[in-house]
Amino acid sequence: MNETHFTKLKEIVGLYLPDDVSSDAIQLDSKFIDELNINSANLVDIVLDVEDAFDIILENEDMDGMQTISDALKIIEVKLNDK
Repeated sequence: MNETHFTKLKEIVGLYLPDDVSSDAIQLDSKFIDELNINSANLVDIVLDVEDAFDIILENEDMDGMQTISDALKIIEVKLNDK
């Protein structure tokens, strides 16, 4: 895992956490919806921010596969390697 990518993703996700969830809760195995309480509208915003931050394009199937922070990092790595 790329620590820089994890840090950048954590910063992005942290912007959309509800008030009752601390950014300390963001771990590799954290589930966006079930554990971090991120709603689907904010998940779309996270995807857009990830695309901008990493200069990649995420397809619908990529978004469907992003259940956890770890899933998102794997998808980001694949997209960056394909550039």
